[in-house]
Amino acid sequence: MEVAKKIGAGAPLGAVFKSRRQTGEVLVPDAPGRDPIVTRIIWLKGLQSQNRNAFARCIYIHGTPEERNVGHPASFGCVRMKSADVLRVFNTIGVGATVDIIPGSLPDSVQQPAAIPKSPVVNGPIAGPSPTPSGTQAVAASGSTSPPPMAAR
Repeated sequence: MEVAKKIGAGAPLGAVFKSRRQTGEVLVPDAPGRDPIVTRIIWLKGLQSQNRNAFARCIYIHGTPEERNVGHPASFGCVRMKSADVLRVFNTIGVGATVDIIPGSLPDSVQQPAAIPKSPVVNGPIAGPSPTPSGTQAVAASGSTSPPPMAAR
């Protein structure tokens, strides 16, 4: 996949988004009741036949106020992250960065092609047609000249 758009620059942590616009509401982590998109939106575009509809389906990497559920399937295709972690990824990668979503967890040491600088590595939940037994998949983004890899927990 590829980062097509980044939405929410400058919004506070926990800012609620509806239809990709801030509502003015801000939620604290693990706020009870509902699970809107919060903090930042990284909108993805599919580059392969099996994910070519990702942009039209509004598949994002985004924050969730239900941080206690990160690592468990709870989405219809998005990657849900803790607000602090999605903020770090948002500030690190740019539009056009490549995003690989793979089953399972990344190894402790991630091999990257020499031509691509190291970039964030984020372990986050994705619920899709075939999640891993643990319900998590790994996401690696490349195409950035930013700090070394980090892991979201």
